[in-house]
Amino acid sequence: MSKKKVGVILSGCGFKDGTEIHEAVFTLLFLDKEGVEYICMAPDVEQTFVVNHLTGERTNEKRNVLVESARIARGNIKNIKDVNPEELDAVILPGGFGAALNLCSFGTEGKNMSVNPEIERFIKKSHSLGKPLGFICISPVIAAKVLGNEHVKLTIGNDKATAEVIESFGAKHENKNTDDISVDEKYKVVSTPAYMLGPGPKDVANGIEKLVKKVLSLIK
Repeated sequence: MSKKKVGVILSGCGFKDGTEIHEAVFTLLFLDKEGVEYICMAPDVEQTFVVNHLTGERTNEKRNVLVESARIARGNIKNIKDVNPEELDAVILPGGFGAALNLCSFGTEGKNMSVNPEIERFIKKSHSLGKPLGFICISPVIAAKVLGNEHVKLTIGNDKATAEVIESFGAKHENKNTDDISVDEKYKVVSTPAYMLGPGPKDVANGIEKLVKKVLSLIK
């Protein structure tokens, strides 16, 4: 029997302008522990901006989302446009501000956000095929924007302002703790707050482990 394959969509490297590294590593770790093959992918686009993670200040650098994401994937990563959702069993999106900046424009435009066309296409196609989807930290805003017309259930924790944006897209927000998950059984969508709440790695890891296990259980 062939291994299950799960796509993991990254948004750079570093929580202030890319993927939250702990969230990505925990996702890959728990997939690996479950004996699942993961396929890391990212869009080949320029980051919205670059942040010095030591000082917290923006820099004048230019960085590429796919190139930076390759740091987390140890170089084993694909351009998302070259991945066929039909070849995957599920998809998971770790968070980090890069999800709100590089995969969509929530970080700069709030409720007026748009989603990167490749990301939107990939999520819609995966969803239409009945693939389970997992969203971590801030990435549920992407699910809300793309799938909100189906009133999908999601959580980003308990941040009222972000929850209101999610519900403005038609999705339903549920308040959850860091180590808990929101599950929409009908649409096979699972989400967890992770570093939207923190406070640290063990709490975040507990929620992500639950998410990974639930996503895998929803695979046909």
